[in-house]
Amino acid sequence: MGVTGLTAIDHSPQVVAEWLNGLCDRLDWTENRRAYLLLRTTLHAVRDWLTVDEASDLAAQLPLLVRGIYYEGWNPSSTPVHPRSKDDFVARIMRAFEQEPLGDPEMAISAVFGLLEKKVSAGEIEQVRNAMRSHIRDLWP
Repeated sequence: MGVTGLTAIDHSPQVVAEWLNGLCDRLDWTENRRAYLLLRTTLHAVRDWLTVDEASDLAAQLPLLVRGIYYEGWNPSSTPVHPRSKDDFVARIMRAFEQEPLGDPEMAISAVFGLLEKKVSAGEIEQVRNAMRSHIRDLWP
C-alpha cells in the first residue's frame, strides 16, 4: 500500500519519472533535471499560447502531478499571450536554458510535443495543434 492509499497521489511521482525518462530517451539526455526544465517550460508556453478554455481542456488530460506542473504560476487573465509567433515561443523556452543552452531548441520542443502526443488523447492533441499558429504547428512531430 502507498503512503496515502490513493493511487492517483501515490503513483504521481512514478508517472512524472516516466514522463521525464521518456523525454530523456527522445533527446538522448541523461539529466532528469534538464528534462524537467524543458517539460515545465514547454508546458507553460503551450498553456500560455492557448485560450483559457483550451488550456483547461488539455490540463484535464494530464496526470495529477504533471497537471500541477502545468498550472504552476498560471495567470489565466493574461492568456493567450501576445505576440504568439514561433520565434516568441522558441525564445521563451530558450530563456530557461540561458546557463546551459539547448543545442537544437526546435528538436527539444518537438520531443515534448511528441511525448504529449503519446500521453494525451489524439483528439485533444488535434485541438491543441489547431489552436496554435501554423508556424508553431511545424514543431509537432
